[in-house]
Amino acid sequence: MATNISFLSFFLAFLFVSTAARDVPFDESPSPSPSSTPKIKSNFTYVCDPSRFDDLGLDITTFSYCDTSLPFTVRAKDLVDQMTLSEKVRQIGDLAYGVPRIGLPKYEWWSEALHGVSDVGPGTHFDELIPGATSFPTVILTAASFNESLWKNIGQVVSTEARAMYNLGRAGLTYWSPNINVVRDPRWGRITETPGEDPYTVGSYAANYVRGLQDVEGQENTKDLNSRPLKVSACCKHYAAYDVDNWLGVDRYHFDARVTEQDMLETFLRPFEMCVKDGDVSSVMCSYNRVNGIPTCADPKLLKDTIRGEWDLHGYIVSDCDSIEVLMDGAKWLDDTHEDAVAQVLKAGLDLDCGVYYTNFTENAVMQGKVRENEIDKSLNYLYVVLMRLGFFDGSPSFISLGKENVCSDEHIELAVEAAREGIVLLKNDNDTLPLSSNNFKNLAVIGPHANATKVMVGNYAGIPCQYSSPLDAFSAIANVTYEIGCDVMCKNETLIFPAMQAAKNADATILFVGLDLSVEAESLDRVDLLLPGYQTQLINQVAAVAKGPLILVIMSAGGVDISFAKNNPNIKAILWAGYPGEEGGRAISDIVFGKYNPGGRLPLTWHKADYVDQLPMTSMPLRPVEEFGYPGRTYKFFNGSTVYPFGYGLSYTKFNYQITTSQRSLDIKLDKYQHCRDLTFEDGAYRPSCPAVLVDDMSCNDEFEFEVEVQNVGSKDGNEVVMVYSKPPTGIARTHAKQVIGFNRVFVPAGGSKKVKFTFNACKSLSIVENNGYKFLPSGGHTIMVGDGEISFPFQVNFQY
Repeated sequence: MATNISFLSFFLAFLFVSTAARDVPFDESPSPSPSSTPKIKSNFTYVCDPSRFDDLGLDITTFSYCDTSLPFTVRAKDLVDQMTLSEKVRQIGDLAYGVPRIGLPKYEWWSEALHGVSDVGPGTHFDELIPGATSFPTVILTAASFNESLWKNIGQVVSTEARAMYNLGRAGLTYWSPNINVVRDPRWGRITETPGEDPYTVGSYAANYVRGLQDVEGQENTKDLNSRPLKVSACCKHYAAYDVDNWLGVDRYHFDARVTEQDMLETFLRPFEMCVKDGDVSSVMCSYNRVNGIPTCADPKLLKDTIRGEWDLHGYIVSDCDSIEVLMDGAKWLDDTHEDAVAQVLKAGLDLDCGVYYTNFTENAVMQGKVRENEIDKSLNYLYVVLMRLGFFDGSPSFISLGKENVCSDEHIELAVEAAREGIVLLKNDNDTLPLSSNNFKNLAVIGPHANATKVMVGNYAGIPCQYSSPLDAFSAIANVTYEIGCDVMCKNETLIFPAMQAAKNADATILFVGLDLSVEAESLDRVDLLLPGYQTQLINQVAAVAKGPLILVIMSAGGVDISFAKNNPNIKAILWAGYPGEEGGRAISDIVFGKYNPGGRLPLTWHKADYVDQLPMTSMPLRPVEEFGYPGRTYKFFNGSTVYPFGYGLSYTKFNYQITTSQRSLDIKLDKYQHCRDLTFEDGAYRPSCPAVLVDDMSCNDEFEFEVEVQNVGSKDGNEVVMVYSKPPTGIARTHAKQVIGFNRVFVPAGGSKKVKFTFNACKSLSIVENNGYKFLPSGGHTIMVGDGEISFPFQVNFQY
């Protein structure tokens, strides 16, 4: 039956480039190779356009995969069944070559949209027609807003721009973003790409950003999720326990992460589970590293059993680029031949190879009897169902009108400013120095390696921004500015510090911009210390010693920096952390400094003291302290030492008070005869309840509890407050977390006003713990619910009854 779609004016052009053109550092091959294939453009409306088949000399009525009355799964099977083995293997690399004889065109799967449409990956490009796309702050700063609606809104804008570029032949439909690896170690080079160190926060970011990218308004909750329409396809990566890039000679291509099942379930897998279950993401990317000896892309337990089976992924699983080559040459796993390697990963559940191994070696693997052809069929079916959900075959009426005017629109650029403002964290503000008054501070010294930052503000995977607003530009629009660089980021030359000091001596106020950049922390580059590079500390101290007016220090970085010296220096009146704030970063910072916006961001990761890195190697994977070696714990959940600034820290220009207005203080759960009490590991001498815990898998997990908190703004300025909620397990349970985030809500409260915020929590999700045997338990006894930084807390009792 012929397709019934009639909008033949929908004209698209697709960009297809050989996968050989890859340059480290990115999600790609460990060693770059030159491009051998020029860009190819293939003009067509959509695959199942009758006129397109006429042009190809084909009768569309003979191809059931174009029959829109049939389910996607039936259509995809028909398409795959018409291919020969040789044709099938040419569709399972990131460059799918198409099958002209049955009307199937080429498609490039690899595009990126981490915090805006990127030109990383051959599926997307910029030119005179579309010279750039909106570049939002890097993920670590956006995460600091703790604003779920903002995260989703950014995803919606990015997907709108992606769809507009797709209509104009400048982009694809499948985007291998976001990066949702938990930050386990402060030295990790890719912190800029991630939402921080808390698994729940990372998972919440993932679900919201993915919903923003993928959801088609009004069709978010389609009953059959395998047919749910997609705006673009998102991908959660890098699965799993991936957080070592290149540290003192240990790189991601050779690293074997030795991880306990407890840490896997509690930390490394949780964001991915939330991404699949809550975000309904349509793709997951496996990582380069091994986990307990097995390459992640070859582990059927991680792929087939968990992602596909337990979590019920509605989509496909893709490799990080050239991971099969890494499996052979880096891990040297099982001393595989090429055919052995592709057979192993295909049987493990890897559907798509970002690379050429599937394309080049899978046919031989089948012919040699190492893998069944139906494994290829299953993968192709998953892939084509996703493309059908995207409208690749039938067109997308909802998005046909999007074009050039929908990229870099004023509305999108303003959202980029807002995202930066919401994420920026006020770390210090002695004597309420900030905000400055433009009437009283008309002559500014704007100093430092990032004072005139542009490209550095957009980090990596950024594409080409619509425009830049540097700090120098923004402050020059408000006041008379004297600019001195002081030194560059690596700051190996101190000769320019003196002119910076002279500028500060004559200014009403000094804004000093320092920090890191991609030469210090980046993909394929981990840090070796937590200090500012070179002479930057000297620059700060010397300028602070002579500055006539107040000195405001602005840190641009992804990871934390030990700035204890600045925190304790009375001459430094205020400190802001601005992450990498995106294309409009300068405007966002100036808005905060001059009080147009009251900062409300919170640190999404702990800022450790410099000696933390001397206490344990980056390659030690346990989250809990390793007493045998004297290693401290990792992340706020398990580290109990002193810090520069703790997770969740952030100040405001106003003051907020909390008051619990209503709360549920206990939960009685009736057990049936099939639900048994389980023991837990307790500390010596600790109280042990008669029924310590129940296995979460044995429970219906429908029990909820709720409370309401009133947030009062008792200061003189309007402001945003992030209400953070933690749970703490009953006292005496051994080697569990000190506390964990279970929810948060960012609220705006006018000066002198108040707002009530209601929280509802599922007991299994919010109060459970993972024991070292890999079981997830709901403990009985007295849990503690903490609101904010311990300002307010109350006990919560869980009781089991037969």
